[in-house]
Amino acid sequence: MGDDLGDEWWQHEVASEAEQEEETEQEEQPTEKTNTKTKAEKRKKITENTVKAKKKKNEQAGGATPQKKETEDETSTQPKRKRKRKKKTITDVLATSEPKPGCPADLQNLLTHYFSDKRSVIEQEELKLQDSSLLSCNDLTHSLSSYLKQVCPKWAKVRKQHTEKSSVILLIVCSSALRTIELIKQLTTFKGDARAVKLFAKHIKIEEQVKLLQTAVTHIGVGTPGRISALIEKEGLSLQALKYVVLDWNWRDQKLRRMVDIPEIKLDFMKLLECGILKGCKEGKLKIGLF
Repeated sequence: MGDDLGDEWWQHEVASEAEQEEETEQEEQPTEKTNTKTKAEKRKKITENTVKAKKKKNEQAGGATPQKKETEDETSTQPKRKRKRKKKTITDVLATSEPKPGCPADLQNLLTHYFSDKRSVIEQEELKLQDSSLLSCNDLTHSLSSYLKQVCPKWAKVRKQHTEKSSVILLIVCSSALRTIELIKQLTTFKGDARAVKLFAKHIKIEEQVKLLQTAVTHIGVGTPGRISALIEKEGLSLQALKYVVLDWNWRDQKLRRMVDIPEIKLDFMKLLECGILKGCKEGKLKIGLF
């Protein structure tokens, strides 16, 4: 009997556990469905949000395009800026045309233009060069020696009469040290036994040049306007015996510039003319020639 009671109790327990498992399964089934439903809803919501975001982005992009078109339209209606024409340089002009020999009118125009805002009308009248103070100009057919023989026909006599130190009879003005040396070499057939001196700043101290001019009689000075002006100011070079001033007017450098086309040299040149050259011309003591 005791065994029967034990079997019944065990069967009862097993049945109870089975019923509990069924209840648990029944309770868990709705939860899984709920979770599945929730995940599906989340996915749907994310998809909707993504679609909305894309749509909004497309709308914004679509709205920006017309503005860009309007801006482009406005730009197209604005007048186009004219390109500035590049100014022609001296080199450009001369490269396409034949160089013309300088003439007295060129020198006079240079003086007038330079002093137009520096001198009064009356003073400008005094700057006008008389025909008597001008030598004939080189027509580009002469060498330096042949030109000087033409404009200084009595050179041998004038050279012998010159005995003053710190002064020269003939002054040749050019643009550079190299050009100075070149011109001195070209003087060989003209100068005879006359003494020529180089008057430029490169490698030569001004004190040395002053001493050189003071120690011996010099007939010809060849150099740059800057150094010649400095020597005159320091009283190392006197214009007392000066009779001829020859300007290396027609020579051009590698860029086809003349002496008066280079700003810094032009400034020195005008300063040299003011140092006493123009005054000597007005007084009839010296003459200017354009080589």
